[in-house]
Amino acid sequence: MTDIKKLTWAQVGRVTDPGRYMFKFGWLTITAEDLWVWENYPTAAFTLVRTPMETDEFRLGTFELRTDSNYSGSEK
Repeated sequence: MTDIKKLTWAQVGRVTDPGRYMFKFGWLTITAEDLWVWENYPTAAFTLVRTPMETDEFRLGTFELRTDSNYSGSEK
């Protein structure tokens, strides 16, 4: 598996549309609900979850709200 355990919006390039994206660790499906969380809580970090039966397919799982980030609203 990948060494990445949590992903932030900045780490996925602040994508703005739901979809399936290729990253160095494999394919990641981002849903409209995931994006809603990031739009409302830009520093949230999601757990990366491997899709069952696929070796390079992932989705976002539970998330935590982070307050220790250096994220600035002007970085949108």
